[in-house]
Amino acid sequence: MTRVLATPTTPPDPEVIAEAAAAIRAGDVVAIPTETVYGLAANATNAAAVEKIFVAKGRPAWNPLIVHIADTEALDDVARDIPPLARTLAAHFWPGPLTLVLPRRSVVPDIVTGGRETVGVRMPAHPVARAIIRAAGVPVAAPSANRFMEVSPTTAAHVVAGLEGRIPLVIDAGPTDVGIESTVVDLTTSPPVLLRPGAVTRDQLEPLTGPLAAPKKAASPDEVRPAPGMMERHYAPRARLVLFAPAEIGDALAQATAASATGERVAVVSRSAAAGPHAIQMPQDPAGYATRLYGVLHDLDLAGVTIAWVEELPVDAPWEGVRDRLQRAAAP
Repeated sequence: MTRVLATPTTPPDPEVIAEAAAAIRAGDVVAIPTETVYGLAANATNAAAVEKIFVAKGRPAWNPLIVHIADTEALDDVARDIPPLARTLAAHFWPGPLTLVLPRRSVVPDIVTGGRETVGVRMPAHPVARAIIRAAGVPVAAPSANRFMEVSPTTAAHVVAGLEGRIPLVIDAGPTDVGIESTVVDLTTSPPVLLRPGAVTRDQLEPLTGPLAAPKKAASPDEVRPAPGMMERHYAPRARLVLFAPAEIGDALAQATAASATGERVAVVSRSAAAGPHAIQMPQDPAGYATRLYGVLHDLDLAGVTIAWVEELPVDAPWEGVRDRLQRAAAP
């Protein structure tokens, strides 16, 4: 059975924080809120505890985890040979949704990194997450708190729906703010590589980093990735997603109506002000869209939708992160 403990965001309930921290110190996994999505947290220095994350999620060993810290000073505890650029980026964007890939210290076990000599590290901006990490006294490995490849959770209810009975404890601090996973930048290469776009955008990063390179495509499906979230299909609902251009909204609505007449459960997800029984209107701005995207995908599954037509997103840099998630969710 999975227990749920609720806490305000500010200030967090000290008893809830203490219980979550004690569970992590004892080697358990705990679902915690961050500003991006809910994460499944375990002591990042305890290989047996981290293994429980992989078991709960059904996650393959080649997909590494991100280590979360409560304070900038803790970066030196998990990473070594830290370049000045990492300090600069941390000063600008931490706490916040930016993960830096750096050479790891030996205290971080292979299971966290997929055996690679690098580790992704970030300091979350959520007060509850940082309070739990600080109280636990250890860095935590914390991927999204969902089954592998399924839609990431932005509420505690999403976590329970996916992991009920597979984890002992969920800390509920309400919906997340950002709504998609962190931006990931690899600083072990020159030039740095944008491994995963997110809410910290290319336009914000490149004045500090210079032009960011694109990641190499994996040579095989089970090749160890340098960061999570790099599979072609990921963040996917059970519904089949069909992407369409904004000018094709009328055709999408017509196709949805026709499919509905054959017994399919359908939806049309669009930023356009389209009317119709199947239409779901999304926010016009990238931050608002990101905050709502995973909630809508969870709602599609809850409603038993089998096919959803989803409007493609702009190619502008501010949309890069949420466009990445949508394209992976729609991949075959």
